[in-house]
Amino acid sequence: MQIVTDHGMDLATSQREDLNLHLVPLQIVLDGKTYKSGKDLTPESFYELLQDAQGMPTTSQPSPSDFADLYRGLAAKDPDILSVHMSAGLSGTFNSARLGAEMVPEANVTLVDTKTLSCPCGWQVEAAARGIKAGWALPKILSHLDDIRHRTEAFYTLDNLRYLIHGGRISHLSGLVASVLNIKPIITVDKDGKYATVAKERTFKRAIRRIAITVAQKFGEGANLRVQLMHGQNLEGVEILRESLMELVNCNFEPTTPIAPVLGAHTGPSMVAVCVAPMDMFQLLAQPTA
Repeated sequence: MQIVTDHGMDLATSQREDLNLHLVPLQIVLDGKTYKSGKDLTPESFYELLQDAQGMPTTSQPSPSDFADLYRGLAAKDPDILSVHMSAGLSGTFNSARLGAEMVPEANVTLVDTKTLSCPCGWQVEAAARGIKAGWALPKILSHLDDIRHRTEAFYTLDNLRYLIHGGRISHLSGLVASVLNIKPIITVDKDGKYATVAKERTFKRAIRRIAITVAQKFGEGANLRVQLMHGQNLEGVEILRESLMELVNCNFEPTTPIAPVLGAHTGPSMVAVCVAPMDMFQLLAQPTA
């Protein structure tokens, strides 16, 4: 079985090395030039371009034919494909994958809506790939992904909201009022795969620390957690969040990673975020038997 995913998911380079993933790029248009995320635009190069950009970036999802072309090529080697994608509630990518699969009857495509994005999506992709390597049957893999989906949380905050406003994402976040530019929201993706506002603070540092408090409230102080920090281009904010988390929970850190360009186009360079889940879920993948 082969794994297909999209560039709305995040994993550090070291996490991807032995997973044999096939990724479909999304497009970004910036200052009149079109880029394919993950092919001719890395997170690092994207945020460098963003610093000097005259306009605001826009994004577009892959087409069904993009997925069909990939599925067709993969099916020539192995028709069984597990296609794991960011939330259908936040992007049309999942629907493009569904339509693409219908165009390739020779491929046996199982589609998974992770109902999330970035590292929470990446953790499901990673678990699926490791489950395949461990010899797990498809129902066991799907059950494990469902468990990860329900027990993983992610929280995001931003110092500058103009990218959210430009991309129309503010309208999806209930509770943000007219004075939105003076508010630093703590945002999550709920279990239905939609954006939700968890809390609001008046300063960025307070918002970052509020994320750590929210994690401790969700999982319990001292909880043993897998933790991955994410950011646009804000290592200073990441370190504040790291220190705040370490005061409240037992952190098993994965490598810090910049957020994917197609997501960063809507959040900008100031964003700081964390993905967390109970550590015990991922220890299951150490089991070699199906």
